[in-house]
Parts: sequence; C-alpha cells; structure tokens
Amino acid sequence: MDKKARIKELIDIIDDLSYHYYTLDNPKVSDKEYDVLYDELVKLESETGIVYPYSPTQRVGGEPLEKFEKYIHRGNLWSLDKSQSIEELKNWDKRVRRLIGDYNRDHEDKLPLPTYITEYKFDGLTINLTYENGELVQGATRGNGVVGEAILPQVKTINSIPLKIPFKGTMEIQGEGLMPLSALEEYNRTHEEPLKNARNAAAGALRNLDPKVTKERNLIAYFYNIGYIEGRSFESHIEMIDFLKENRLPVNNYLKICNSIDEVIEEIEKIDERRKELDVLTDGVVIKIDDMKTREVLGYTLKFPRWAIAYKFEAEETTTKLLDVQWNVGRTGKVTPTAILEPVEIGGVTVRRATLNNWDDILRKKVRLNSRVLIRRSNDVIPEIMGTMDTKEETYPIEKPEYCPACGSELAHQGVHLFCANSLTCKPQLVSRMVHFASRDAMNIEGFNEKTAEQLFEELNLTDIPEIYELKYEDLIDLERFGDKKTNNLLNAIENSKNTTLDSFIYALGIPNVGKRTASDLADHFKSLDNIINATYEELITIPDIGDIIAKSIIEFFHDPKLLEGIDKLLSEGVKPVYEGEEIVENSFFSEKTVVITGTIDGYGRRDLKEIVENMGGKVTGSVSKKTDCVIVGENPGSKYEKALELGIEIIDEEKLKTII
Repeated sequence: MDKKARIKELIDIIDDLSYHYYTLDNPKVSDKEYDVLYDELVKLESETGIVYPYSPTQRVGGEPLEKFEKYIHRGNLWSLDKSQSIEELKNWDKRVRRLIGDYNRDHEDKLPLPTYITEYKFDGLTINLTYENGELVQGATRGNGVVGEAILPQVKTINSIPLKIPFKGTMEIQGEGLMPLSALEEYNRTHEEPLKNARNAAAGALRNLDPKVTKERNLIAYFYNIGYIEGRSFESHIEMIDFLKENRLPVNNYLKICNSIDEVIEEIEKIDERRKELDVLTDGVVIKIDDMKTREVLGYTLKFPRWAIAYKFEAEETTTKLLDVQWNVGRTGKVTPTAILEPVEIGGVTVRRATLNNWDDILRKKVRLNSRVLIRRSNDVIPEIMGTMDTKEETYPIEKPEYCPACGSELAHQGVHLFCANSLTCKPQLVSRMVHFASRDAMNIEGFNEKTAEQLFEELNLTDIPEIYELKYEDLIDLERFGDKKTNNLLNAIENSKNTTLDSFIYALGIPNVGKRTASDLADHFKSLDNIINATYEELITIPDIGDIIAKSIIEFFHDPKLLEGIDKLLSEGVKPVYEGEEIVENSFFSEKTVVITGTIDGYGRRDLKEIVENMGGKVTGSVSKKTDCVIVGENPGSKYEKALELGIEIIDEEKLKTII
C-alpha cells in the first residue's frame, strides 16, 4: 500500500475509533493503541505533505484568528417560543389542535393528531454545521438566526463532531456546544483562574479567537435538527434524528414520544427530577410535533415555529444583601435603578447585580440598603429582586434621585418612571441611541459599537445621529485606536448602510414601544416611509398586535418637529429605506394556481422557489390533492410526484420551470 492510501486508511480507522470512544462511549481499543495509529498518521502527513482537511490531525492547528467572519445560514435558525407554566403549555396544545382542525376541514389530505417529541433543552451555545460532499466545511454561531459568526477551527476541537460523513449532499445541522460539568470541575482543578459556569465556559470557548483555548475546555455537542438539506426530505422528526445517527453525528440518547399533552407534562416532571444528575446543563424541555407535513402546514410566526415550544423550568431563587443602588440612563432618557449585591452563587453563576424596575418598584417591594433581598435568576439574564426577607441588621432608605446621574439635569417623574429630559447633551442617551441606530437589526453599521460611539461623542462632539453620515476620513484617522484600516472599514460600513430596508430603518429610529416585529408589521402594511409618517391612529390600530399604547407612541413620535427634521436630514445624507415586498406579477403562468414543489431544482432552494411562485401570483402548499393545479418536479422527487401522476395533475419539470421563470 502506498503512503497516500495508508493515510486515507488511517483516517477512516481513527474516525471509527473516535466515534466509538466519544459518541458511543464504547472504546474499541486502548488509548495506547489509538496513539500508535495517530502518531503513524502524523508521521506520514509530515513525510508526504498530504494533509486532508478532514484529517483528525486538523482538529486543532494554525494561528489564532484575527476576527470572526460573518456566515449567512442557508436555512434560518429559529428561536423557540417559551412556556413557564403547565397552563401555557396546554394552551399551546389547544392552538396546535385548532390549526390542524382548520386545515383538515378544508383539505382532503388530512393531518394526523399531533404526536409530540420531548428532548432536553440544553444550556450551552447553539452551533450550526455545514457539510458539503461529505466534508465539514463550516461551523457557525446562531447570531440573529440569519447571519452568524464562522467558528470552524473552534468547532473542529470538539472530538465527537465528525469531520467527514457518508452523506454527500449539502446540509446544515443545528445543535448545542456544551461543557460537561465534569470537564468544568477538572478544568478548575488545573487552572489558576476558575470558570464559574458551564454555559458561559462553552460559549466563551467557542467564541475565543484561539482554537487552542477552545480545545482546553473539552467541549461536547449534541445535534437535534437539520435546517437545510439538498436532495433529501423526512416524513418525521424521528426519521431525521435517525439520519443524523446514521451519519455519526452525536445525538443525545434521551428522546421521548408522547401521544398527548398529558404525557408531555408527565415527562417534564420526570426530567425536572433527573436533570440534576446529568453531566450537562439543561434549563427546560423542548416539545416538537413529530410529523413533518404538519410542521409545514403550521409554519412560523415572525420569530417562532408554531409546531414547537420550550418549557422552561422554574427560575432559581436565593437571598443576599443589598449593598447599593446605581441609577442608569437609557436611550429614551428613562433612569432605572440597578441593585448592587453581596456576591452570591445561583446555579453555578456568581451574581453581583439585580434588576429593580423603577422607583415605584423599590417602594412596593420595601427594598432598603443593607436589607436581605430575595433574588430570582431566570434564563441566564440579570436576576430580579422579588422582595425582602427579615434581617436583624440595620437597614437604610434608598434615596430617590432628583438630578440625572449622567448630566445633572433635573429629573421628571412620569407614571412609575423617572426621566431625564435633556436629550441634547446627556451622554448615555445619545450614545445608546446611536448604538441602537447602528445595531445589526437596525442600520447594521459594523464596527459602530458603544466604545466607538462614546469616543466620537467625546472627541468629535458627535451628538446627532445624522452626523454619523457626515464623518470623513480626516475626522477619524487621528483618533486613538483608529488606523487606516479601521477608519476605512467604518466609513465603508456607514456608506453601505444607506441602502437599507424600510423595516430596519423604522426600527433604527428608536420609536418608543416599537420593536423589530412591529417595525416589520408597519413596513408590510404601509409599504413606504411617507405612509407610516402620515398614518392615522385609526389606520394603525387595524394592524394586528398594534394597540392603543403603540399607536399613540408612533403618532407622537412622527409629530415631533425635531425628530422629523432628523429624518429629513438622514434622507438628504443619502439614506434610502426601501420596502422589500415585491410586486405580484399579474397574469403570469402561476396566477391564482395552487402549486406543490417536490425534489431538487438546480440553482434554486425550496424557499427561493416558493417565493418566486408566490410573487407570480401562485399559492404553494405542502401536499398534493385534487385542488392542486400543478406540481414542480426536480431531481429525486418523493411520493408527491407519484400522487400527481395518479391524479393527472400538470407536471412542471426543471426545463419548463426555468422557461416560465
């Protein structure tokens, strides 16, 4: 056997041994025998210069990265809606059954009653793997679900993740990177600076620019979803999980099939008891519908799939001493209190701060300095003070601030909140507004972070958002930390942000009570900036999820002459917010037709085709029935093609489809 063939053989042998050792926890050989094979591979690679990207020797190597590159996911990584009570879970089940019932009334191809799958909700960092031609070519963080950060060198350090798999098509799979509690304990025994929490340890390791640091943490991963795959479909979640196992992806052993929500609830109770015995952190249970066709019919809201939900276990509570209260100014001028606590451990995390919502909250909960307070930590966010406990120590009243802690302006008491009215020169307000405006879901000005905003405020007197677009090379180049590369990168990011979507621009304006979803709803309804600016109260409240408070906030915002002047200035600087919704092509081939898509069309993803058909006036459904007008058929079609032939439905092959498009 020549050396090249031996290298390939060794890779296959070591991969098989690693799978049994790391994924199945069932070693086939001793560590010494494994090391002999691994050393032989290293020697042959050194002699020949042949190093395949999927070689086990490439799990850790190379220099630390300078920065993380962005990665656009092929399929969206959705968040899950959350439930923290059994009642909420039952209501979700009722909604699911109602939607299934609605569909079955109007369609001949009936959906089955829901069968639920329960899985652990792991408390780590979501990772997205991309395989092409059987090789791992990318690993990425979730990011905002559409764009993440590329972390392939870090992901390769996880021994249970295969670098090559049998499946040769392109696919993306989602899972969770985790630091086992035993690995955390071992790490803390051998390092001077201990890690406090397994979740943060995993997230910090995977987002460390040096993969050698990641390797030290001995992370593992479990995978539970395929977000994108070419040339393959699944009838059920169980079938998809089996496919992952066939391709030697690490899948957690726990998965339970439940035939009713009552069975799900029983399972949640069991998991809550035994999760404390697990070697990884879990903070809940994920409940999913097994049937893929039902998932397709139920679809998604703007944020969540309707066919899945996460049940979150009750937040952990403890008591500690309140040492001080700090008052902070937000972008709207709201001045909010933060409690400074005597450090206390909750769920492996050291907590030093907690939320106090407002001045009325302090009075209602009878919180005083030096008092013993009950705090609750939920979902790894900043804990909240729930109330006070009896103490023998002397306590002191918290003083209500009369002046802004940042600029010294007199504060106004509006409702339950305190506000600083100085929106012109109050630094925290201005900096927060600029950072919000430049954030990823808003104008997406990469590199314009809080540190940069503070520096430009202090050194260039940048106090108005439109002034961002007036920045020049000579303004920035002499500033500390601004070299030629950083200056040009920021200016290019500012210039690129001028071409933005209408919903992103509306969100960037920072209208009180208007988040990303409401901004999107406004854009979809009114379709232009002028229409939104001139919208009446009556028009606004016709939009679902926009009620009295949000409508009044929008009206008040766009009736402020100073704010309108700022918008006009942004537009004059070249900012062009465009509504993304495309016009429907009238009288096209697909106009008013019901269309089903099956198989793979070269050059088009399933979502691309759906969008094209809908923009040409058609309606895409997931199943073939007598009401179907035509079926688009690509390579490797499923049973939908056979049913279409059976019913005599028009078939659109790849050549005809491209002619139509």
